[in-house]
Amino acid sequence: MPTTPALRGRRLPRRLVQLYAGLTLYGVSAALLVRGGLGLEPWGVLHQGLSELTGLTMGVVSIVVGAVVLLLWIPIRQRPGLGTVSNVFVVGIAMDAALALVPDGRGLAVQIPLLVAGIVLNGVATGLYIAARFGPGPRDGLMTGLHRLTGRSVRLVRTGIEVAVVATGFALGGSVGVGTIAYALAIGPLAQLFLRVFVVPSTDDGGTAVAGGSPEGAILRP
Repeated sequence: MPTTPALRGRRLPRRLVQLYAGLTLYGVSAALLVRGGLGLEPWGVLHQGLSELTGLTMGVVSIVVGAVVLLLWIPIRQRPGLGTVSNVFVVGIAMDAALALVPDGRGLAVQIPLLVAGIVLNGVATGLYIAARFGPGPRDGLMTGLHRLTGRSVRLVRTGIEVAVVATGFALGGSVGVGTIAYALAIGPLAQLFLRVFVVPSTDDGGTAVAGGSPEGAILRP
């Protein structure tokens, strides 16, 4: 049965709430991984390394990196959505706010729960904002754009990007550890699970389709 304009309109508030709740929680989850001190997710390693180099906060670095990555969409002809632009700013702002509130973990009894909470919350956040169908984040869009341009698999492209990001971030002083490995192993299944939990059905005219690829493709992990 075709989706009516009235039904699409009723879904819009839910989608907007999911989008901004997901992006906010994503920033909070990144902050928890920082405070856990056991290793960050790949882009977090780069953000921390650049933060150490420049003296800027990790949230500000995240915004700057997101904006630069978004510029890389131009030559690969990716089209941003509301979620793409919002991702650049909301995640960084939420990260800095959470870092200001959450102290560093002292000892494994605190660090491990922070790590687990950060990874699980990241999975929830990813499911929320991708299922809202307002477009992928800048980094995911870069991945899907390169996948389309090169013909290489999403998994291979993502692995290549994240290996380069981790190596660069580590060279600049970013934190790589057991948390980085745990994140890489857990985030794919968690994000797939929460994507199914929070999915908003797409409209028949494609009005809520994710720009640049399916939501499932956008969260594939190596």
